[in-house]
Amino acid sequence: MTIKFGTDGWRAVVGKDFNKENVETVTKAIGKYVFDNFGIDKKILVGYDPRNMAAEFSTQCAEMLAGYGFEVLYSKSVIPTPVLAYSAKHLNACAIMFTASHNPPEYLGIKFIPDYAGPATSDITDELVYNLNAKFSGFGKGEVVQYNFKPDYFAHIQKLVDYKKIRELKENIIFDGLYSASIGYFDKILQNNDIKFEALHMHHDPIFGGGMPEPKPKYLKELIEKVKSEVPSVGFANDGDADRFGVINEDGEYVSPNEIIAILLMHLKKHKNYEGSIVKTVGASLLLDKIAEKLGVEVVETAVGFKHVGEAMRKFNPIIGGEESGGLSIQGHIPEKDGLLANSLILEAMAYEGKSLKELQKDLYDFVGCKFYNDRIDKKLENTDEIKPVLEKYKSMTALGSFKVKNIDTKDGVKLYFDDNNSWVLVRPSGTEPLLRIYFESDSVENIELLKQLIA
Repeated sequence: MTIKFGTDGWRAVVGKDFNKENVETVTKAIGKYVFDNFGIDKKILVGYDPRNMAAEFSTQCAEMLAGYGFEVLYSKSVIPTPVLAYSAKHLNACAIMFTASHNPPEYLGIKFIPDYAGPATSDITDELVYNLNAKFSGFGKGEVVQYNFKPDYFAHIQKLVDYKKIRELKENIIFDGLYSASIGYFDKILQNNDIKFEALHMHHDPIFGGGMPEPKPKYLKELIEKVKSEVPSVGFANDGDADRFGVINEDGEYVSPNEIIAILLMHLKKHKNYEGSIVKTVGASLLLDKIAEKLGVEVVETAVGFKHVGEAMRKFNPIIGGEESGGLSIQGHIPEKDGLLANSLILEAMAYEGKSLKELQKDLYDFVGCKFYNDRIDKKLENTDEIKPVLEKYKSMTALGSFKVKNIDTKDGVKLYFDDNNSWVLVRPSGTEPLLRIYFESDSVENIELLKQLIA
């Protein structure tokens, strides 16, 4: 098989393409990259999430790297990606995380994290791909050291979040461990700060309870029912490696990542005096642009994918950076998604305002003056040759039905902004198959449906 690095590392099905030989190849490529760019004295951290064979393959990787001559700090247990990423920055090391994030349980992956603690940029990935076929034998014998990364991360997170304030909350906090890497971390953070909570699904399971390690409503039914049955409650969950978040309000409704990012921008600006810009992807909501405008905050927009957000965060040091799929980080942290931090910050925002999450959502839309709705469809094509002509067609559009095109953005696919100032369509190709992902946003559900009909 051809080993392909996507927007967040290499992922494949365990026992098929994710096998001993391919793990050796990818480990060698990373080892050579670290040696070529930093030398043999650069420490490499290795961690893993609860997925099937993640512990075994990560052990193989750690031992290989030690054989090359590196000192390897190996996680003593399952670890969230953001904790390993923070540790890379804290220890001035590179890191390798064995995870497939929110992919189905049969998948596993390898994510390389450079010492700046964010996703590998395209130039780094290109070097890794080149190294797949290169020779590297290393220089001498290193060692594998078992390491506990928790204390340093916990000490850091305590500085970022006012947990004492969170103890004032009247809401019940319900944490759905979702069988993920967040178990032993988010619950432990709350316990360390004497914050009461209830919990569901608090054991690691390589098949994630027969569901998906993705904190979306269809996989959070038990959490939603629990929240609705214990009024007032707010619910939290994270994906398989805890870099993404899912939040449920007091009515048992899923709160979109766009809303979460907007609420946190307002909170950090108002209550914690953060200064700077906001980084968002081209697929994120206009809600963020409108909030930013009202707060006098500059918007930096990137292509879809947190590697682009992370790169912009390193450059601009924004108040917050986030994406529509449930990832965010803030100033003073790392340029990588952190679902544990996101959970904590929402509780902090509620505590500072003395309001429920539902009330914060209402305040948000009152502040902006309207509510936004989003949707996405995937349009299959016969082959990848069709992609370019379709994109060219959209680039030349002046109208879509009664929706007049006001502006066109081409940083990632083609995005049509319409003259009502509250609606847009983004058409962007999949990086792996002949598929167009089409995103919609408007201030009415009716407009969304109409736009979908016009696109189809």
